[in-house]
Parts: sequence; structure tokens; C-alpha cells
Amino acid sequence: MLERLAPFADRFTSPGELRRHVNSSSRIAMRKGVLLSNGQSRDGGISARVYRNGVYGFAAAPQDDDDAIRAAIAAAEDNADSVGRADAGGAPLAASALGEGVYDYRSARPSTTPAGRVEILRSLDAAIRGKFPHLVNVDITLSSHASEKTLVTSEGARAYSYVPRSVLGVKMAIEANDGLVELYNSLGGFGEIQDQSFEPLSLSAWLDDLYEELRRKAEGGQCEAGLQDVVLDSDLAGILAHEAIGHTCEADYVLAGSVAGDWVGEAVASEKITLVDYAGRGFDDKSSFAIHVDDEGTVCRDVTLIEKGVLRNFLHSKKTAAELGAEPAGNARAFSFSDEPLVRMRNTAIAAGADKLEDMIGAVESGYYLKRATNGQADFTSEFMFGVSCGYEIRKGKLGRAIRDTTISGVAFDMLKTVTHVGDEFRWSGAGGWCGKKQPIAVGMGGPAIKCKITVGGRG
Repeated sequence: MLERLAPFADRFTSPGELRRHVNSSSRIAMRKGVLLSNGQSRDGGISARVYRNGVYGFAAAPQDDDDAIRAAIAAAEDNADSVGRADAGGAPLAASALGEGVYDYRSARPSTTPAGRVEILRSLDAAIRGKFPHLVNVDITLSSHASEKTLVTSEGARAYSYVPRSVLGVKMAIEANDGLVELYNSLGGFGEIQDQSFEPLSLSAWLDDLYEELRRKAEGGQCEAGLQDVVLDSDLAGILAHEAIGHTCEADYVLAGSVAGDWVGEAVASEKITLVDYAGRGFDDKSSFAIHVDDEGTVCRDVTLIEKGVLRNFLHSKKTAAELGAEPAGNARAFSFSDEPLVRMRNTAIAAGADKLEDMIGAVESGYYLKRATNGQADFTSEFMFGVSCGYEIRKGKLGRAIRDTTISGVAFDMLKTVTHVGDEFRWSGAGGWCGKKQPIAVGMGGPAIKCKITVGGRG
């Protein structure tokens, strides 16, 4: 496909990008052995974008034959001309290193058939309900997504990528004295379904842990509301890095008034905090997501947002980089062929420190160890609120009873200044995540455990 698209790059009369983009997805859901849904989809086409007179013109079509490609380029140029004045000039886009290469992570194993996917769920459901007969409900989902992109630009970028991800989710429910209590966890991540180990035997210990945490949660209690000393496990640290900090450092949000806009060079966190948006599959090549060339043709490289507590950089497209005098590092991404690239995170994480988890818990006289988030949101001010589905009390430096569902909230840049410990064990969030900024898009997130102060919801 690269060879077929490349000659069309010469048709642009202004800086332009030509992208063939196909998303393939599947999802199966089962409840107590009953198949609720079983579907798959494929969505693809061609898009062209042109930068002229300070504005972009964009066009897309759900075909990728030569006529459709020529028509998309012509329409993109017409669209740019329709909104940009020839005498308006407009600042040029920032220059960037041209991306080249083939990054094909397609599995070498035979694809799992639709019937094979259903059998994975049936065997897991039977194993779970046979082993834990007191469960009131068991929900299992198996999903996959693969993004295939071919990109050529008028400046000379040439890149192909195929990036798959597959996730298994299990939610168990048990009857407690005061009603139903549920707990969800997921695993999988980078690769296709046939690359994962989703068989009951290989998941036995993982399922045992999930059930034991659910059982303890059912016997647990509510949190005490208010500002608390907490240890956030890596899953929560990763979501915090993405939602509460990463978005405030996206340059389009900075230009729109993000609180981080005036703080470059200033201390915004404890000196123990270093936060990086990683290219590729992260520093250890183990994240659930991979990106080497962005959708503007820029080579992806790591961006250190916070270095030892000091805000250093923002994330850029070519246009925001030109406006803010920075260098693009490959953060312009689009979800589908019909989407224009936006400034997006990639693999965003807090770097590991030197503290042991047991020492962090031991340093808390009264507080909480919070393990997993349900969902979350944040805004330009870095104010955030996340749900927490799994955690434990800490009393006099030791873990106590489990807690029921709760929330945590605060202002991220204030909270990061209260960090006193950063764990020495880094983990990527196993199944990865999706970011919902205007377009859904796959991201990686991770971190170590951190000890800090945070507002916890509960009964006052």
C-alpha cells in the first residue's frame, strides 16, 4: 500500500498528508453462560489534509481506489481554499523529523475464529461459576481492536503500521448483607487474541485474586470522607498521569487556556515526580500501545512533561508547535480515516522511584491503599474525580479491611506536591486504556505506586 500511495504525495500543491486507515474490531459479551452479543466491524477509507494560507482543508472517503484518492486530495485543497484567504499568509507549520518505516505487529499465529472466541468465554464462564458457586452473577467480555495505517506526506514521510490490542474483562458479583457487590478487572493488552493466554488454567491465580478481593469487599466498609493519606497503586497513578496531568499539557488545550500554560519552568509537583509521554511501546517496550510515526508524518520521540517536579514541555502537533515555538514529537493522532489528527497522548506514565510499597503503606498512620479505578475525568484546571472500585484501609501502617466503591478528587498539580513516596515497581495498566478527547483513541498509561494526600469520598 505504501508503494501505491507514495506517487499521490506529489499531487499536493501545499503541505499535505494522505492516509489510508482501517480499524477492525470485535466484541463478545457473556452473562452467566448466556451470549449477550457477538459482533465485529471493519471501518476504513482514505483521507487527505492540506495546509494552505494558515488553515487546514480536510476530506475523506470510505474507498481507497485511485479515483477516490485523487478526489480526496482535490476536495481537501478546495476546502482549504474555501476558508483561507490567499492574501492571509499564515505561519508555516513547524518542521519535524520525517517518519519512515513499517511497524507491523500483526500476529504470526492463526487468527482466533468467531467460534473460538465464544469458546474462550464459555470455558471461562464454566470455570468461574464452577469454582465460585456463591457468585450471583458473572459477566465476561472479550474485545479486540486493530488500527492499520498507511501514511505518505508531501514532505516525504512514508510509514505503515498495524497495531492490535485485545482485552478480556471479568466482572463478578456477590450478595453482601446490604445488597449486591461487584468487582471488575481486565487483562490482555498489546497483541491479538491469539497472542494472549485467556485459558482458564492460565488465569486461575488471577481469577482467585479477583474473587478474594470481591469477597473482602463484600465484608468491607465505607471510607471516611475527607482529605486522607493514601497510597495509589500503579493503575490509579497511570490514570492520574493521563487524565489530570497529560490533558492539561496538550498544546491545543494550552492555547485554549489550560492552567499549565503559564507554568513551564516552574515547580508543579514533588521533586520525586517525573512524568513522560513515551513513544514506541514505552521505555521498556511493554506498553499496551505502540506508535512510531504520527498522523502528520513526524517521527515519535519521548516527551518529558514533568522532570523532578518541574513542568518542562507540552505535547504538540505541527501547528501548535509553530504557534508556541516548540518542536513536534509525534503527538498528532486520528482515530479513523474520517477524523483529522488532534494533539493526543501516547504512552503516558509517572516514572518509577526508589520506595518500597511496604514502606509506603507503613508510613501511613490512618488512610487508604487504593488499587483500581473505574472511570475518571478532569478539566483544564487539572481538577479531577475518579471512581475507585478496589482498596483497603491502612491503620497504623498495616492493611486493614477492604473498602466499598468510593471516589477520589482534587486538583492534580496540588496533589502532586503532596507526594512523599514513589514506588520502585513500575507497571503499565495491563489492558491499556482509551482516551475520549473528541475521538476515542487507544493509549497506554502506567506508573508506580505513589503516596500522597487526596480527598476521598465516603461517609463523613
